[in-house]
Amino acid sequence: MVSIIQKAVLCPNFNKLREEKIMETVQRAEPKNVNDSRRRIAQLNDQFRMTGVGGKIVLTQGVANLGEDMVFKIILALRGYADWGEENDPWGEHDFGVITLAEARKVYFKIDYYDARMEYGSEDPSDPEKTTRVLTLMLPEEY
Repeated sequence: MVSIIQKAVLCPNFNKLREEKIMETVQRAEPKNVNDSRRRIAQLNDQFRMTGVGGKIVLTQGVANLGEDMVFKIILALRGYADWGEENDPWGEHDFGVITLAEARKVYFKIDYYDARMEYGSEDPSDPEKTTRVLTLMLPEEY
C-alpha cells in the first residue's frame, strides 16, 4: 500500500521546471560565508526535501490529524519550498522552514541528521553514506 507521503513525493503533476528554478534560486541565494560542508549539506537537504530520497519523513500527531488531503498539500508545498533567509536558515543548511498553506495554516519542517543505523547523530551530515536524514513535519504548537 502506498502512503500519502509516497503519493505526494511521486506526484507526476509537480512542475519539473519549477524544481529546476528552485535549485537555481537556492544556489544563487547561498550566503557567501557558507563553507563547502554546509553548502553540501544544503544540497543534500534540498534533494531529500524534493524527492524523499536519503531519509525518512515523519509526521507529528497534529499533522497526521489534518487528514490525507492536507498532508498531500503539505508535501507538495515542502517539495517546492525555497523561502530561505537569515531568520530561518542562519547556517545555510536548508534544514528548517515554515510552510504557509492557502488555508493560512502553518506547518514547520525540520531536518535532523542521524548515523546510517539511526542510533546516534551523524558524524558528518555532508556525507550521505554516513547519514540518514529525518524530516519532521509539525504544527507550530508542537515545536
